[in-house]
Amino acid sequence: MQPVRASGNIRPTGEFSADYNALRGKKKVMRCLVTGAAGFIGSHLSESLIARGLDVVGIDSFVDYYPRTIKEKNLAAVRKKKEFRFVEGNLLEVDLSELLDGVEVVFHQAAQAGVRASWGSSFRIYTDNNILATQVLLEACKERPVKRFVYASSSSVYGDTTDLPMRESSLPRPVSPYGVSKLAAEHLCGLYYKNFGIPSVSLRYFTVYGARQRPDMAFHRFFRWTLEGRPLEVYGGGEQSRDFTHVDDIVEANWLASEKASPGEVYNIGGGSRITLNEVIKLIERIVGNNPGANYMEVQKGDVRHTSADMTKAKKELGYRPTVSLEDGLRSECEWVRSIMGA
Repeated sequence: MQPVRASGNIRPTGEFSADYNALRGKKKVMRCLVTGAAGFIGSHLSESLIARGLDVVGIDSFVDYYPRTIKEKNLAAVRKKKEFRFVEGNLLEVDLSELLDGVEVVFHQAAQAGVRASWGSSFRIYTDNNILATQVLLEACKERPVKRFVYASSSSVYGDTTDLPMRESSLPRPVSPYGVSKLAAEHLCGLYYKNFGIPSVSLRYFTVYGARQRPDMAFHRFFRWTLEGRPLEVYGGGEQSRDFTHVDDIVEANWLASEKASPGEVYNIGGGSRITLNEVIKLIERIVGNNPGANYMEVQKGDVRHTSADMTKAKKELGYRPTVSLEDGLRSECEWVRSIMGA
């Protein structure tokens, strides 16, 4: 399937014609929009929604934060599905009315990623892709019968707090421009619910990992270096800890939010596996069967010391329960890294 490129109006690919549902011989099929569909989480989410029997419109602008070839591989399987229509374009440039035609649920995953890269002149990229893009998408949803608008937020909104576990009621104090941009978009979701009734929901993801993880993320780099026998580069002393969440659990949380979340609410989505980086490194070495050692470097600006998700609200209201253990998730990611390295 060839992508639809955004040059003015979106050109339909034909998969979702007026008689599509009749041709399938089924009752009306719910259609979803997944922004950032070629990314780490967006590609997994698109596949999962199609497996549930839904039609998916995916959009991605292929920002150059990491190579396009990686995102193309992420899309390889889902492109083959007749229930998937892909649009290549920027949310700030495409005809959103056409993009949202027939869409009942929006899963807004698109964002400029990266805490450490969000400083200085790069911040304009974050304001455009994380804040302004969210605003124009919400604006386009005002006159449409969208049943749920699920926004991908981040634990970065909490900042470097010692009040653990982090609760949705805690005062957010982001310590990076990236965190500021994610929190601003959260506020926009709340404002558009309060003023226009758009049933928005924000999910605060806690350090997501798994197959297709971005090449700049720690687990991906650690596995690659360990497999190559190169010393790991670790920012800080390694005693900082994170609540790591497998991408399969993130995908499930999105589905539960689209079905059960209360509009206007925010939910923590964690993996229930808080662990220090040094402990993770030992686990990775055991999985790979290699111990190349590590070089410890200065803490980076914007990095927080610890994260830990209080998931009481998500468990009670969404029925969310993380199911992938850290060791199982790491073994799965290791096999994926091996496959792309040819190791």
